[in-house]
Amino acid sequence: MTDAETALFLARIQFAFTVSFHFIFPAFSIGLASYLAVLEGLWLKTGRDTYLNLFRYWVKIFAITFAMGVVSGIVMSYQFGTNWSVFSDRAGPIIGPLMAYEVLTAFFLEAGFLGVMLFGMNKVGKGLHFTATLMVAVGTAISAFWILSVNSWMHTPVGWALNGAGQFVPAAGWLEIVFNPSFPYRLVHTVIAAYLTTALVVGGVGAWHLLGRRDTPEVRKMFSMAMWMLALVAPVQIVVGDFHGLNTLEHQPAKIAAMEGHFRDYPDGAPLILFGIPDSERETVHASLEIPNLSSLILHHDWNAPVAGLSAYPPDQRPPVGIVFWSFRIMVGLGLLMFTLGLFSLWARLRRRLYDWPLLHRFALVMGPAGFVAVIAGWVTTEVGRQPWVIYGLLRTADAVSPIGAPAVSASLTAFVIVYFGVFSFGTLYILRLMSKAPAAAEPQPSDAPIRTAGITPAPAVEAGDRRRGEEETP
Repeated sequence: MTDAETALFLARIQFAFTVSFHFIFPAFSIGLASYLAVLEGLWLKTGRDTYLNLFRYWVKIFAITFAMGVVSGIVMSYQFGTNWSVFSDRAGPIIGPLMAYEVLTAFFLEAGFLGVMLFGMNKVGKGLHFTATLMVAVGTAISAFWILSVNSWMHTPVGWALNGAGQFVPAAGWLEIVFNPSFPYRLVHTVIAAYLTTALVVGGVGAWHLLGRRDTPEVRKMFSMAMWMLALVAPVQIVVGDFHGLNTLEHQPAKIAAMEGHFRDYPDGAPLILFGIPDSERETVHASLEIPNLSSLILHHDWNAPVAGLSAYPPDQRPPVGIVFWSFRIMVGLGLLMFTLGLFSLWARLRRRLYDWPLLHRFALVMGPAGFVAVIAGWVTTEVGRQPWVIYGLLRTADAVSPIGAPAVSASLTAFVIVYFGVFSFGTLYILRLMSKAPAAAEPQPSDAPIRTAGITPAPAVEAGDRRRGEEETP
């Protein structure tokens, strides 16, 4: 490869690495923020200590997850300026304002109320604290709204025009750009994925403690809530995924062909290839296990509907089939396992064995990290399936990279890998350490020791008020 080709390859690897690493944390924090709001709301409604203890248990984990998500996300803007400056220049008039809206609405909302949520349980009234928790949860959802709007526009660009400098600028108004054709499907699919990811983690932690004979009301409650979420939401996600796939078929048919492993056209109905080894050079799938005509039924709801293959597209406009083919199957396979776990939990609940069935608990424990794997596999399917375009049909990835040498990209990539695995490994291990301890019957709230360490000491009158309010509000 030439130096320019090597630089492009390394820039793509670097962005894939950093954004995949970053995506793990929002996928957890979006669902966890809503879970915390539900827990506090149930505590206020029922007065049961179980919900308060669970809130205090998970809010500490949320704080660390949120912090790591913010830190890992900062790198994204850095890369836009260093490795993808051509993309930033050409798409900046559209991408820039949308990203700014995310900061001005979501991030400021989260940052403004996060401190109250973490340290204000005994410093403000119950209503104000619950409002802060709700605002943080709403902020995470708004953040997902704007980020997915940006990403969706890159997949289904509408409402744009080119100015004299070759930049993409708004042509007919922002509403068409924000609510582009693929955005509603991506938003719902991603947010539900975040909820399922959180449910799997919470359920996995609950299962771990049930297997370890730490059978407390808090452990039972969080395991039960997680299983309800899986049983009710996993089927919804399957339906949403079907609608999302139909939308992708309409706007990005080459991606669907790569996902299905269809190299040739099928005029009388396409098979569903369950497994196989895609071979892009020979344009075939070796050792394939197929179900005749089922792909036509899924994609067109017609058993004999014709389906176009990748042969309808020039070779330089086809995505990498092998990656997309297998990442899609990983995502779908894990989704079916989530659905199965939800059904298993319903069966156990009906038999009154939800808390004393080790087979269910082992299944839930193994599935604990499955949500993270599924969202990364889904992201790979979406983004790699868009290739060779960074703005679908308009700007190629190869034309969006900065005029930067391979050694510079290699150096930054190496630094990111070392720093990410060095720093975030400690954060992840600390989260696992917190999870390894069962929620206590009187779970302590997060300490404001870091605030005091920074030299901010509350006035004596404030501290006295805090103590008095804590005595009044402690159940």
